[in-house]
Amino acid sequence: MGTMQYAELHCKSNFSFLKGASHPDELVEQASELGYAGIAITDESSLAGIVRGHTPAKEVGIQYIVGSELHPTDGPPMVVWPTNRAAYGRLCRLISLGRMRCEKGQCELSWDDIAAASEGMIAAVIPMEACTGKFLRTSFRDVFGSRRYMFLELHRGVDDHAKAERLREFALKNDVPLVAAGDVHYHCAPRMLLHDCVTAIRNGTTIDHVHRERFANSQHGMRSLAEIADLYRDAPDAIARTIEIAQQCTFSLDELRYEYPVELAPGEMTPIDHLRRLTWEGAKQRWPGGVPDQVIELIRHEMELIRELHYEAYF
Repeated sequence: MGTMQYAELHCKSNFSFLKGASHPDELVEQASELGYAGIAITDESSLAGIVRGHTPAKEVGIQYIVGSELHPTDGPPMVVWPTNRAAYGRLCRLISLGRMRCEKGQCELSWDDIAAASEGMIAAVIPMEACTGKFLRTSFRDVFGSRRYMFLELHRGVDDHAKAERLREFALKNDVPLVAAGDVHYHCAPRMLLHDCVTAIRNGTTIDHVHRERFANSQHGMRSLAEIADLYRDAPDAIARTIEIAQQCTFSLDELRYEYPVELAPGEMTPIDHLRRLTWEGAKQRWPGGVPDQVIELIRHEMELIRELHYEAYF
């Protein structure tokens, strides 16, 4: 029997302000040490933490998956992972849309907003009260099709067995595959103490008085493959689906480069044509008696260089 493979697809870093208690690079390095096949940084309504984990992931040789946890106002919370560069762009615009609607630190998105940006994304709902069977059978299926999942997240609570059974039945009834995840908030168990502190700060109280909001144990840290195999021993398919999802998420931050805005060029004119026109107009104003041959040659040389490097929009 081969070694079990697992990718952690649901991690908050400290870029989920006062919720995550570990740096992205700590999460990445711990995942690698534990033998995970991949890790996704999925901060809440944010992509702010993904850059910090990118280079460490390359250094340790683990698959690095980009994602975000979204909280629509009229639907259940969910995690989405862009599978390609175009989907990543849509996710960026989606989060920006939600952020611009609110005060700093907040994000307001509707289910329709998410649906409109869903092409090329995989989604897993977090089974909370708003996650109804009707939603799973209609809206969620219609938008995400075969790219839809529901999380099975177990943390050694007293009702884990009953919770798993209930979710398996619910998922089967509503035709949505379960995928295992850890709802990770810190990279190792001792960091739970810091998480308790930030939880108290977030709720405006002291550690002694924050009860329901605190995690019952340290299981929201990253766990060994043996622990995960034991915890999900009755749901091996849910573990296998973590790899199924990870294999589809081929987008890498290495695909990105800075793109200068092109919208300043008027009408149908390209940025390089617009720059040429402005340059020659300026040259004629500078030398009303005629542009010197040496300057003409220099301008032509510089324009060709700018065109080759695609820097025209910068100017």
